[in-house]
Amino acid sequence: MEYGKRIGHRINGNKIEVTFEKQKVIVEIIKHDIVNFFVPIWSDDHRSKAIEGEKAVKTNFSTAEERDALVITTDSLTIRIGEDFCVNIYDKDNTALLCDYEGPVEEIQRLSESAIALVEAEGHDASAMKAKSHKISTRKCLDPEDCIYGLGDKTGFLNKRGYEYENWNSDLPQAHTEDFHALYKSIPFLMCKKKHGVYGLFFDNTFHSYMDIGKTSEAYFSYAVDDGNLDYYFLGGKTLADVIGNYTYLTGTTPLPQLWTLGYQQCRWGYENAQDIREVAQNFRKLHIPCEAVQYDIDYMQQFKVFTWDEQNYGKKGELFAELAKEGFKPVVIIDPGTKLEPGYMMYEEGMKNDYFAKDKDGTVYVNEVWPGEANYPDFGRKEVRDWWGEHIKFLTDMGVGGIWNDMNEPASFRGELPLDVQFHDEDRSTTHAEIHNVYGHYMGKATYDGLRKLTPKRPFVITRACYAGTQKYATVWTGDNQSLWAHLQMMIPQLCNLGMSGFAIAGVDIGGFGADTTPELLARWIEAAAFGTFFRNHSAKGTRRQEPWQFSDEIVAIYRKYVELHYRFLPYLYDLLYKGEKTGLPVMRPLVLHYEDDTETHNLNGEYLVGDSLLVAPVVEQGATKKLVYFPEGDWYDYWTGERINGRQYKIVDAPLDHCPIYVKGGSIIPMYENVQYVGEKPYDTLKLLVTPGAAEYEHFRDNGEDYAYKDGAYTLYRFKKSEEGVLEQEILHKGYPEYAQIQIVDIC
Repeated sequence: MEYGKRIGHRINGNKIEVTFEKQKVIVEIIKHDIVNFFVPIWSDDHRSKAIEGEKAVKTNFSTAEERDALVITTDSLTIRIGEDFCVNIYDKDNTALLCDYEGPVEEIQRLSESAIALVEAEGHDASAMKAKSHKISTRKCLDPEDCIYGLGDKTGFLNKRGYEYENWNSDLPQAHTEDFHALYKSIPFLMCKKKHGVYGLFFDNTFHSYMDIGKTSEAYFSYAVDDGNLDYYFLGGKTLADVIGNYTYLTGTTPLPQLWTLGYQQCRWGYENAQDIREVAQNFRKLHIPCEAVQYDIDYMQQFKVFTWDEQNYGKKGELFAELAKEGFKPVVIIDPGTKLEPGYMMYEEGMKNDYFAKDKDGTVYVNEVWPGEANYPDFGRKEVRDWWGEHIKFLTDMGVGGIWNDMNEPASFRGELPLDVQFHDEDRSTTHAEIHNVYGHYMGKATYDGLRKLTPKRPFVITRACYAGTQKYATVWTGDNQSLWAHLQMMIPQLCNLGMSGFAIAGVDIGGFGADTTPELLARWIEAAAFGTFFRNHSAKGTRRQEPWQFSDEIVAIYRKYVELHYRFLPYLYDLLYKGEKTGLPVMRPLVLHYEDDTETHNLNGEYLVGDSLLVAPVVEQGATKKLVYFPEGDWYDYWTGERINGRQYKIVDAPLDHCPIYVKGGSIIPMYENVQYVGEKPYDTLKLLVTPGAAEYEHFRDNGEDYAYKDGAYTLYRFKKSEEGVLEQEILHKGYPEYAQIQIVDIC
């Protein structure tokens, strides 16, 4: 796109309108370290789906017209805007953070033009071999040391440099590899760790977009999009944590969940009747493996019709839920957006009567095929449609449903992808599938969240497969239909770390793998690796080997029990991190680079992670391995299992037999723990245990009822614990609005 020479600028509040010969640009100072660059190519307003409410605050800034640039200065940044909308951004020490690339554009040479012609003459598709053009594009310089993180749960490794990705929510059943450009989610947010400094970029455009992170050229990364506006936010800060805080300031933080939703959950597409569900639940209790929920996949519905219940196979509505509730099980059920085209079916009749479904370009209701057969797609971009959907959730809550799992909401379809010209709405504005595709799951999540919020006083538990930036305000996510492959276990750590840094503090994977057949060793290593996950679910597909732990040996059952119990022991720590994260935006599961930015050994570390800043987890993720090479960052670290002290800033090979996941606690830590239970609510948490390591430490612990919003009105107790170098522990209650623990016990790791 061409801008031409810069003509001038004018200021209106926080906005600076910069006029070029061929285009105007709006620069908005959101805060001293957040700046929006908006080029109104397609529309004059943002209409962001990710950002809700006014985020700009009164900020001191100045502008100065220089010979070669407009210079904008805040307390943190200097922005130079030159000819043809060339943007360079510096920190307050005048160190370059982000510069537009103005050099030659490179292309990857795959085949010569004559070879491409030959391929096409043989009847093959050569489109992937040709350079693509897009309506909007921008290129930003990369320095040799730059590392790139974020982008949600894209495949591959922690550092995204050297790869290319697409933001286009895609239901792909194949085994996901690092070469996959798109999965179920579109989160166009990245962070750059430079040799000196950090920054983030959020490209807020829901059309199909493309990000080449230094794959084509080591000199730059590129962002391109098929339509819409060029609309991106520069996010500054001194640390990566600051950048995450700024990103979640814009798009929202993950709200505090109900405590039980952090517990273990079991699912399989293929629990085909009440007896299947009942037997699974009974086995968990018989084997004393803690479990909160046996989830209900699509089998529970009548002919896969949403908001129905199959009484023939699952008994009368609510009876199975009530029966299992006596043993502490909470029902979580799946819901898909595809609504069966069936005259007489209430969802179809109401949707047709009220004009709630997406339409084809000729004005007829659009039809595709999903699980129930021919189906229509609710137009979730309209508030009245979301409200309608939310009202029908009463059918589920009246039965006792405790959580809703939105699936197939990319939206998925069996007769090819929805055409780009299918008619949807963005609230009151008519638009097309091209714009709504990437936010279809986001809007469905909002509909479900708002529906539950109106129907029950408890914090909504919504799970979604597809989403966009900002969906973390409404839903928990998982990485979709993974496979029972060692490569997918290995990919879990960078996927969940990048999701966490992209705002999704509650996230998980299908433990054991959804597709293909797991093995005893793979299942054991997976439950170990996922033991500190915030969405903690084993899920498998119909036709694959069943992977409840008792399907294998007594050894596997014992390992499984050990790590599920470990998860429950650390529930108060996970809950504390989420309570704090509701304010800071920081996740629970974190890559080491988030806390050790200046240690280059952490920049590409894919096989271990932190839980908060006090636990280091280094699971075995290779078949047959019984040892693990662990990197210990700066400080003293204590083996959780033995108490052994290990000095930081070194690699160490540690023993890791099949039942052992290396876990370490940082020196100078206090970590809260609970006694083991079979499910949250089995008995009161009367005793708090404090795991302590040598060194001075301070920790704040939050306690409430773990269910509703009373804590926002003060119904919580906040403890502060301080430990001196000599080991003396002091306790202080900063706020008292909920019953105290009957006792607090010290557990010394040594």
